[in-house]
Amino acid sequence: MAEEKYQGPSRGHIFVCAEKTREECYRKSLFGSSKAYGAPVLRLKKGDILFLNDLSNDSLSGIYKAASDGGMDIEPEAWKGKYPYQIRFKNLQNTVVLPNAKKILRRLDYNHNTLLTGEKLALLIDLFVYRAMELEDIYIERRTGSQERVDNIASGDAPLLAATTLWNFPKQSYGATPKGDSKYPGVTPALVIYNLLWRYTKPGDSVVDPMCGSGTTIDVCREEARSVRGFDISPVRDDISKADARELPISDGVVDMVFIDSPYGDNINYNSDPANLDKMSSDNELFYDALEKVMQEAKRILKSGKILAWLISDQWENGKFIPVGFKTFERLSRHFEPIDIVSVARRGQSSHTEEWINRSRRLNFYLRGFKYLIIVKKPLTEEDKRQEPRTLLKEND
Repeated sequence: MAEEKYQGPSRGHIFVCAEKTREECYRKSLFGSSKAYGAPVLRLKKGDILFLNDLSNDSLSGIYKAASDGGMDIEPEAWKGKYPYQIRFKNLQNTVVLPNAKKILRRLDYNHNTLLTGEKLALLIDLFVYRAMELEDIYIERRTGSQERVDNIASGDAPLLAATTLWNFPKQSYGATPKGDSKYPGVTPALVIYNLLWRYTKPGDSVVDPMCGSGTTIDVCREEARSVRGFDISPVRDDISKADARELPISDGVVDMVFIDSPYGDNINYNSDPANLDKMSSDNELFYDALEKVMQEAKRILKSGKILAWLISDQWENGKFIPVGFKTFERLSRHFEPIDIVSVARRGQSSHTEEWINRSRRLNFYLRGFKYLIIVKKPLTEEDKRQEPRTLLKEND
């Protein structure tokens, strides 16, 4: 059989193995990744270019070609289920092994949650094709005019998951296609939803946003292969259904995650519907009573043990600080088990102008610099509690 020839750079990805996992990769012609690096695997298509970084001996091997689209659990039992995001591969040429992988990847400015495109992919292919490490310095240097530079994020790369509880995203959206409407009042940062999806759900899971606004949750879920339903009391898109978040047309216990970015008082007028929560002051307990009804509805539709994530901010109103986040957390704690709280930096706010900045200094108050992302879990049923130890044993086996 004639050796298959590479026809020119498209895009690629570098998988990782160690001595314990290498043999299974080659025996099954299968590469795999954990959930932390699952997003780029699902973006891979049959025909994409693949490489393998062996951490046990600091080497890079290739060149391989994807023989399937990236997917989940192509072989569920592979690596005892620890690396469920998988893709089939075949050799594109005789396998070449390059030493000094850390050095090569460092000079390529590469991280393992991105797809290789443009110049970076061409440079790496050069190293394999020429098989000459003495040329490394020539090929790894940033060449001008050799190939159009490609923005990694815009070309379909998967952003790295946030590792701390301080999230500061420079843009409202990410990737090649917009998520939601960046001009919508109080629009949700798309990477908030992205991080929640990859932390707490898997592809195919069901997600509901009861206050969907401009549809950011819908757009992120569709790109990340989650099933999604968005509702709003005053929909602005055809794919958002009209409903009050306190009474959703969804059956009990069928949803894997609920995300809510709610009003935090009457500071923003989202629409003219008199039932909207933005018509109520956060300095009134009736506001929190209304939020609690939303919480109870989210709990009703969630499966046992699944996640509700709630994005909300404090408020400074009429010379008074109102701890909306604390009050919301207290109400949530009545119905859910706390998981964590993340601080999400506020960007592009209408109050973040020179006029408001000077006013805050002159009148001695603070502009809101962050929102709370409160992450809670619906308590497990007694039956689920009995099943949980066996589930954990299987995952950690």
